[in-house]
Amino acid sequence: MSRDHVQSAPMGSIEAPYLELLARDASAEAYEQPVLLARAEGRAADRIAALERAKLLALRVRAELEGRRRREAELSALFETAHDLAGLRDLDAVLQAIVQRARSLLGTDVAYLTLNDPGRGDTYMRVTEGSVSARFQQLRLGMGEGLGGLVAQTTRPYVTDDYMKDARFQHTRTIDAGVGDEGLVAILGVPLMLGPHVIGVLFAADRRARVFERAQIALLGSFAALAAAAIDTANLLTETRAALAGLERANGIIRDRSAVIERASDVHDRLAELVLRGGGVHDVAAAVSEVLDGTVEFTEAAAAPAEPLEESRAEGHAVRHDSDWIAAVAAGGELLGALVLRGHPGLDPVDQRTLERAAMVTSLLLLARRSAAEAEQRVRGELLDDLLDARDRDPRLLRERAARLHADLDATQVVLAARIEGPAADADEEAAARRRLWSAASHLAATRHGLASARDGGAVLLLPLAPGGTATDLARRTARQLGTAVHQPVTVGASAPVTGLTTDPETVTAAYAEGRRCLDALHLLGRDGDGAAAEDFGFLGLLLAGDRDIAGFVDRTVGPVVSYDERRGTDLLRTLDAYFACGMSPARTKDALHVHVNTVAQRLERVGRLLGEDWHTPARALEIQLALRLHRLAAPDRR
Repeated sequence: MSRDHVQSAPMGSIEAPYLELLARDASAEAYEQPVLLARAEGRAADRIAALERAKLLALRVRAELEGRRRREAELSALFETAHDLAGLRDLDAVLQAIVQRARSLLGTDVAYLTLNDPGRGDTYMRVTEGSVSARFQQLRLGMGEGLGGLVAQTTRPYVTDDYMKDARFQHTRTIDAGVGDEGLVAILGVPLMLGPHVIGVLFAADRRARVFERAQIALLGSFAALAAAAIDTANLLTETRAALAGLERANGIIRDRSAVIERASDVHDRLAELVLRGGGVHDVAAAVSEVLDGTVEFTEAAAAPAEPLEESRAEGHAVRHDSDWIAAVAAGGELLGALVLRGHPGLDPVDQRTLERAAMVTSLLLLARRSAAEAEQRVRGELLDDLLDARDRDPRLLRERAARLHADLDATQVVLAARIEGPAADADEEAAARRRLWSAASHLAATRHGLASARDGGAVLLLPLAPGGTATDLARRTARQLGTAVHQPVTVGASAPVTGLTTDPETVTAAYAEGRRCLDALHLLGRDGDGAAAEDFGFLGLLLAGDRDIAGFVDRTVGPVVSYDERRGTDLLRTLDAYFACGMSPARTKDALHVHVNTVAQRLERVGRLLGEDWHTPARALEIQLALRLHRLAAPDRR
């Protein structure tokens, strides 16, 4: 950016240079220029500080945009590959496209694919991209040798930061010579699976040390699944052509087989169209229902029959269950759900493959939806963290950020602290439970137009309070919903309703501290899995609440008696005070009040109807006596 450009910007438009940088997709280094220029010109320290903050925010936006573009590119490549697979004509062309896209998206120097040769009992290079070594391109490896052998044996992805120094797999002179000739250092390999069998390995490699991220491993695994599907489809087409050639004289069978293939091609085209126009999983199920002339439904993994679902996931094929067919929807070893074809016990093999392809497309759509949801969860968490931690905040900017998430920071809100109680078996299980809680809290916040974040080993939520609702009801409802989502008891402590979240920087922090105190009190009282606010703890609530709501405590405890006396002109409150002062003895109470003992009994009976039959139990009696004393202190002239 030129010096004249920065000088011409108004003093109040701090963010203008960075908006221009974002608009023209400038490099990260360019974002330092406005700050450096301001310092060179001797600008005021507050302007330089404002430029620094604007720079950091702009860099965060730039990073988020780059991440979204990267995820869009990955999904687009997967969808394009799925479309290529749907219209498979040349297996080599599809495999070459898969390897090229994998190399491009992972940003590696080389990508290549090997296939097993059962006839010769070894493995050979099928496709390479970015390779410069003829020896490497012509490698044939013995079964079980090298990194590919380890992947094939374990059926799991493996990555090495330095191939030559890695002792986890079997090195051979032939392989090491080929790898050295190519100059490869870091290598990632994922298996190509057909059912439970490994038919080859897809690799991405760099000529320098590199750490592959989990998302990159999952992406390469998705490409490997598509490559295996392409090979499987090619094999199926080969088998179909051979069958048609062998049955050339049976014209009726040929016509039937052709019709099945046409139907499979039709459903592949439909699925590709659905993916390209942004359809959902239920759209896929509806399209397959039409083609297969049956009812296809998508179900969550927990709702599908466990044994056939696991069999389908392990074998990679649809499995018959009674009169239904079940195809697992999985990605990277994770089970996402199932497609169930109901009431169709007789299924042609090609129709079975159609159901399986639909399950694969469904997994891609679910991964895309999850990616978008995770991005929204991070944004919601960052906003709540800023409300909890940041001290110098711009109320207008906070409201704008909240509005983009459909949250209203000017509405009455409740801060809730949630935690899964009970010991975990190990650190991994505890971490997994916390992730489930945060995910469930984020989903609940999104559906309730609120915010959620992970904090202090649990989760914190900021949820709007509905008109007529109470913090207690919201806490209990939230505890039930989160407990159902994570399949474990979740305890929730709530603050009193709060307002003015953007104007007072301490409001959310103080409300969270109150919610945490209520959460700890529930645990100490043995009420794990419950939800409560300070008002639910009687006189303990005075200690838990952040605002020490004495008037509210008195009203909740003896308010009905006070109101009755004011309406009727009775002396129930004075009788109750004298009753406790006389050691809860009606005989001594009637002497203190100079009334008949039956009058005392009648008044106490009326008190029981107003406060509940358990008003004289030790716990309630203690709260009532405290409320009476606080009422006297608040109104010393009352007798």
